[in-house]
Amino acid sequence: MSQPVKLALADGTVFSGTAFGAEGESFGEVVFNTSMTGYQEIITDPSYCGQIIVMTYPQIGNYGVNPEDIESSGTALKGFICREVCEKPSNYRATHSLSSYLAEHGVIGMQGVDTRALVRRLRTQGAMTGVISTVDLDDASLVAKAQQSPDLVGQDYVKAVSAKETTCWSEALSELARTPANQTTLPPNSKRPKVVAIDYGMKWNIPRHLVDCGCDVEVMPGTSTAAEILERNPDGVFLSNGPGDPRPLDYAVNTIRDLIGKKPIFGICLGQQLLGLAMGGEIYKLKFGHRGANQPVMNKKTGRVEVTSQNHGFAINEKTLPDNVEVTHINLNDNTVSGIRHKTEPVFGVQYHPEASAGPHDSRYLFDEFMQSMIGVNV
Repeated sequence: MSQPVKLALADGTVFSGTAFGAEGESFGEVVFNTSMTGYQEIITDPSYCGQIIVMTYPQIGNYGVNPEDIESSGTALKGFICREVCEKPSNYRATHSLSSYLAEHGVIGMQGVDTRALVRRLRTQGAMTGVISTVDLDDASLVAKAQQSPDLVGQDYVKAVSAKETTCWSEALSELARTPANQTTLPPNSKRPKVVAIDYGMKWNIPRHLVDCGCDVEVMPGTSTAAEILERNPDGVFLSNGPGDPRPLDYAVNTIRDLIGKKPIFGICLGQQLLGLAMGGEIYKLKFGHRGANQPVMNKKTGRVEVTSQNHGFAINEKTLPDNVEVTHINLNDNTVSGIRHKTEPVFGVQYHPEASAGPHDSRYLFDEFMQSMIGVNV
C-alpha cells in the first residue's frame, strides 16, 4: 500500500501524492529545477541545504544512483518532489534506486504530484516556504506549519555544510577528467599551482576540475580568515558555491575583501555573490531563482552564448557595482548578472557552474583563465 504524503505551501496551497524514500516531516524553501538528468548531483549538492526540490522533468530515477557521481558526502536538501519515480533503474553502474538512496539519507520523496501546476505556482508567486509530511496529513495543520516556519532569507546555511577543518583534496581523477590533450600545459620545470578552495558548501566536481587542470588543492572552511588562508601560501584562491542568502555572511565577505589584491581569485555561484559584496556591490533575491542545466549565458566580450548549469536564488545588482568592476556575462533569460571581473586585479567570478559540463565544454576557458592568472602564461 502506498504511503500518502502532502506538501503545504505558505500561501495555503496543498498538494497530495505518494511517498518514497524516508518518512517523516520537514520544512524548507520550495524551488524547482529544470534539468532532465543529474538528479543525483542535485540531491548531493550542499547548495540545496534548507530547500525542497521540485523536478520539472516528469520521470526521475531511471538510471539509479551510484557512489561515483556524488557531489558531497551526504545530502542537505529537505525534500524531493517529482511527477513519477522509477523504482527499477536500468544502469550497470547503479548501486541504489533513487528511493532507497533517499531512505538511507533520511530525505522524504514525493511523487504523483502535478508538478506543472506546482511549478507554475512557484513561478507566479515566487519560491516560498513549504512543509512536506507523511505523518501529518491535515491540510490546515500543515499550512499553519508552513506559514510559521522560518524563511531562508537572512539565515546562514554555510556553517551547516562547510568543511570543518583544512584538508588536502586527494580523490583520484574522476571519469570527468579531461584527456591529456585537453589538459592545461604547464611551463617546463614549473611546479603545480597551489589553490586554496574556500568551502562554503562546495561540490566535489570543483576540486576534481582544479586537479585535472594541474593544481594541488587544499580545502579550507568557509569561516577561514584571510590571514589563515595566506599562511598556506597559495598561488590562487577559489570561492565555492554554497547555500542560501549571502548577505548574512559578513565573515566570508571580510575575508574576501582582505584577499583582493593579494592573490588571484575565482568564484562561482555563492562565491561570486560574496565577491560582489566584497567589492562593494549589493545582492537581491530573485523571484524563483535559476536552477537547471540548460541556462543560456552570453559572454559580453566574445558574444558567445554558453549553455550553463545554475543553482541560485540571489543575484548581484549591476547598478551597485563600483567603477573598478565590470559585468562580463549576462543571463539571457532575464538579463541578470552572470559574471563579474575586477578591472585591475586578477579577480573574477561567474554565477553559474563551469565545472558541471552543461555545454559540455562551453565554460572550460574559465578554469584556463584562472590558471593563467596563477602561472602567468597563456593557457
